[in-house]
Amino acid sequence: MFDIIIVGGGPAGISAGIYAHTRGLKVLLLEQKSLGGLIAGVSVVTHYLGALPQENGRAFADRMALQAESYNLPVRYEQVKKTELAEHIKTVCTDKEEYRAKCVIIANGCHPLDLQIPGEKQLYGTYYGLNAVRDGQRFRKHRVFVVGGGDGAAKEALFLSTFVQEVVIVNLTAGLTCIDEFKQKIVQAPNITVWNNTSIQGIKGTNQLESITVWHRETGLSEEVEAQACGIFVYAGITPNSEIYPELHLQQGYINTDAKMQTELSGVFAAGDIRLKDVRQISTAVSDGTIAAINAQKYIQSENF
Repeated sequence: MFDIIIVGGGPAGISAGIYAHTRGLKVLLLEQKSLGGLIAGVSVVTHYLGALPQENGRAFADRMALQAESYNLPVRYEQVKKTELAEHIKTVCTDKEEYRAKCVIIANGCHPLDLQIPGEKQLYGTYYGLNAVRDGQRFRKHRVFVVGGGDGAAKEALFLSTFVQEVVIVNLTAGLTCIDEFKQKIVQAPNITVWNNTSIQGIKGTNQLESITVWHRETGLSEEVEAQACGIFVYAGITPNSEIYPELHLQQGYINTDAKMQTELSGVFAAGDIRLKDVRQISTAVSDGTIAAINAQKYIQSENF
């Protein structure tokens, strides 16, 4: 049996793991794919204190993984399928094994939203639902569409603009909601166009993207826009990976905690983007993980297992 099982290997989970493990607790971190979380897929890590200049997300995630390894943090790459958290001893079932622990820290974050529009399934992963770092170079001679108006969409649009022919930002609201730094850079970029008050309602194509249906919010009208061999990169928000926690009462899918990262269930903590909170940044995720680990240790000591 473990003292703490941590579900998720992003910044929150790694932070929690290091703080718990170095305090002498028996810890297991469960991660489905690779350490780093969503940050591993971004073009550049911005504003995080200590990040290297122009460091991409993959390199940043690799540095976090190396730090976890330097502390001999136990990590197993397994997919969590089921949890039983209401009992005094918690149970976490993966696709490979069943584990038990005194505490669980939930830190498995969120995943990007899909638009759920006609045609997306046929072109998913080839011309739709793309990642700028992984897929962008395929579209060097083409126009690309970036869906979203927040920081994530703006940052990846700027990255794509350095090598594609044209970037069109498709933004549902009247103006971009990203920070001023990104707004100014977008205005200065000669090959970025912003379509405000618009959304993509459907895509057409068999072997490649042929056209998109664009809805104009101000007029309520739709039009079909030629998009031969273009790519669509969706950065229109995230949704929490909370479906494996049926015993918790969720708010819009997010887990509510107190200031100690404690959920409504004793011995169950949550950290990072999966929490119900206002700010979702690397810095807040790392902080959440630290707080969760320290308070999980205090819980274990107080319960006298």
